[in-house]
Amino acid sequence: MLVDSHCHLDRLKLDKFDGDLDTVLDLARSRGVGKFLCVGISLENADAVVEIASRYEDVVCSVGVHPLDVDSGMADVERLVEMANQPNVVALGETGLDYYYSTDTQEIQQQSFIAHLKAAGQAELPVIVHTRDAREDTIALIKEHGNTNTAGVLHCFTESWDMAKAALDLNYYISLSGIVTFKNAEELRDVARRLPLDRLLVETDSPYLAPVPYRGKPNIPAYVREVAEFIADLRGIPYEELAEITSENFFRLFPRAV
Repeated sequence: MLVDSHCHLDRLKLDKFDGDLDTVLDLARSRGVGKFLCVGISLENADAVVEIASRYEDVVCSVGVHPLDVDSGMADVERLVEMANQPNVVALGETGLDYYYSTDTQEIQQQSFIAHLKAAGQAELPVIVHTRDAREDTIALIKEHGNTNTAGVLHCFTESWDMAKAALDLNYYISLSGIVTFKNAEELRDVARRLPLDRLLVETDSPYLAPVPYRGKPNIPAYVREVAEFIADLRGIPYEELAEITSENFFRLFPRAV
């Protein structure tokens, strides 16, 4: 079995699938995908991801506020813990820091990230972390406010090996997306080769960042197979082994997803 550890099912364009999410999920299932984590990004879409997870036995969800969505609404620790206690919620996030697209909201991003880290500790849930151009602050805030027992994952990882190692030392996992297949992603491929297999997850981040050979097209959960096959080839191991290991890692990190 393979797991898509990070997708945005509420944001998929379904016009090519007769407007039916079932068709999209069935296509992924036919390619061996047995679990989907539908990730929340704002207070506005929290209900949507929880509702989707309630409809399918193989879909779970997370709730949280993306660093680029903090302007649309923040949640304090108490609210986040309350959101985390809903059925089928297995993690908080995605949260984190993004200084690439937004430098004028750094302070509010940090406040939001801290709230998620504290809430995750109280709810005993892992955290899904988005980080871009904020390496030092991301690691520093995890060290100061995170819970290393429940820890979390740096999703759609695009940073350096040094940052990956710092996260691994904090008991975090690293999730790789279709970006690892891109022609200009050699530094990321080096990270993919060096990561301990027991800390590796795979994802699509669909509908974004479709892997080669679908780059530039809308991404769907079925394409997590291309990500896994590429990494397996990169590591010199059978695809089946990579799929089994990353699935075991997923359920270890997100025990509520079992």
